[in-house]
Amino acid sequence: MTARQRADRLAGLAFVAPAALTLAALALYPGLWVLWLSLQQRIPIFHIARFVGLDHYAFLASDPRFWNAARVTVVFTVVSVGLELVLGLAVALALQRQRAGRRLALSLLLLAWALPSVVTAKLFEWLYHPSAGLVNVLLGGRAWNWLGDPALALPGLIVADVWRTMPFVALLCYARLLTIPPEVYEAARVDGAGRVATLSWITLPLLRSILLVALLFRTLDALRAFDLMYVLTGGGPANTTETLTVYAYRTLFQTLQLGFGAAIGVVIFALVMLVAAGYLRVLRREGLAA
Repeated sequence: MTARQRADRLAGLAFVAPAALTLAALALYPGLWVLWLSLQQRIPIFHIARFVGLDHYAFLASDPRFWNAARVTVVFTVVSVGLELVLGLAVALALQRQRAGRRLALSLLLLAWALPSVVTAKLFEWLYHPSAGLVNVLLGGRAWNWLGDPALALPGLIVADVWRTMPFVALLCYARLLTIPPEVYEAARVDGAGRVATLSWITLPLLRSILLVALLFRTLDALRAFDLMYVLTGGGPANTTETLTVYAYRTLFQTLQLGFGAAIGVVIFALVMLVAAGYLRVLRREGLAA
């Protein structure tokens, strides 16, 4: 390595150092502190503070409430993200073929995506009202208790989440569709390809990369989702909508079991990191990640 190269490397490190130090202060130190806290039993209201090692994690391994929250989290993530991908792709294809009113359609999509999660939750709380909600009116006036029935609460949450976040997938796919040269579709028509063949062999392969990126972001968001279910159901009824994040919140801030709540937070972090690592491996294989 020449003196010039060493100087350039030192200069690069000097430029990166402030950002690295800031990241360490805002993310690394709090993360390590939460990990340390998860190894303790901390209940400030009773002045309890003692080291318990891995006891919290051992308890979680046999805790029915934890496994129920994990199951709800997985079901919510898989169903909502799957519906968002399918519906988002369908909306993007419809926008591509639309000639009139495209700007209005895009504005409505952006409006749904731009609304804060709490506003969306309150909107669906009104829509799901048993006696005056628009959903029940459209279903014939039957008084379905969408947020109070254990069999309906989770599907109701999934519908609200899909309505809020499907535009994200639709806009990503639509932006990618705009970059596909029209000549590709013209060549397919000349070769006699129909709509199904064009979609299967041209559009979907060209959208594969953006669909993987959308899948990554939406999966990570769904695994960490909190505000929608907390505002709409608070994790009820009978814990049927209690995800891991809601369980962690209740433990940390309602029962003030700081150590146990931190252990749940560490488990959520580990789950998200494992999923992210899996997706990044696929993205590297596709040449979309460094």
